Amino acid sequence: MVLVARRTAIAAIPDPDDAQGPTSATSAANTGRDEHPRAAVAPHGPQRLSVWVTAQQAGPSQRRGRYVRESVQHPARMLPAIAAHAIASYTEQGDLVFDPMAGIGTTLVEAVHLGRDALGVEYESRWADIADANLARAHTRGAAGHGAVIRGDATLLSALLPTVLHGQVALVVTSPPYGPTVHGLVRPGADGVAKFDNSYNDGTDKGNLAYRNLPGLVDGFTDILRGCATLLRPGGVVVVTARPWRKHGELVDLPSAVIAAGTAAGLVPIERCIALLTAVRDGHLVARPSFFQLQQVRRARALGVPMHLIAHEDVIVLAKGSRSASEAAGQVAA
Repeated sequence: MVLVARRTAIAAIPDPDDAQGPTSATSAANTGRDEHPRAAVAPHGPQRLSVWVTAQQAGPSQRRGRYVRESVQHPARMLPAIAAHAIASYTEQGDLVFDPMAGIGTTLVEAVHLGRDALGVEYESRWADIADANLARAHTRGAAGHGAVIRGDATLLSALLPTVLHGQVALVVTSPPYGPTVHGLVRPGADGVAKFDNSYNDGTDKGNLAYRNLPGLVDGFTDILRGCATLLRPGGVVVVTARPWRKHGELVDLPSAVIAAGTAAGLVPIERCIALLTAVRDGHLVARPSFFQLQQVRRARALGVPMHLIAHEDVIVLAKGSRSASEAAGQVAA
């Protein structure tokens, strides 16, 4: 584990649907300046770690009651606890949080629940409509922040958003797509297990970045990050979650591609953390693989290939100019 300026407790996190309200690894066990503290302190363990404990509950438990039922239709949903951790760590109440690929609005929902304002851009109207519904639900549940979704192409942010937003965003939280189809959901049938809700659209609209090859994805994501850099206020940061994926059995190093895109967009990497996709129980990791992830690993091992389940998302933190990790830590700790 790499020591950085972010304190994360290796401790169980209450379910986000409990009456206490939203909780992330940064707010599980500490009292800060406001009702959504930004750092958790482990009573008997290491602190200031780059490990984000974000899967103590599975994704469905994190979303239950907090997101509309249609949210499960999106093929690549960010864990709410990952977004909440980033927001609580890098922003204050009243700050503006932005997600250029908002999807079903996970970043926006967690931001408004934490008292931040949120703006998202989503290319596909289907997901933008669900994001709107999730924001409406958040406000019925007492979320103090304001949120909105704009339909449009995030590779053209400079033309899509008003210039009044330039220099106003405290934090960007987003994640690039992993391809046109992902594991999605499964149901058993007479002919075996069938996939569903595993693609961004029916394949007729190739405008989504998910339909580009890796070089094309990096080019498009570079354009998105370049637009985000214009929106960042002084001291603002960009948090991108990404994980490698396997293509024909080989790992595709998406996290390194994200760093390359950020650098090309004029941003500087200041931290690299991990957000766990596994639970921590009694000092051990409890995996939460999908059916197809588990199937793929079992098949590989049967062939003698020592493949392992992917247990975390890489978290790449970028800033404008020469801002260092120590300066970012000073702002958060202040």
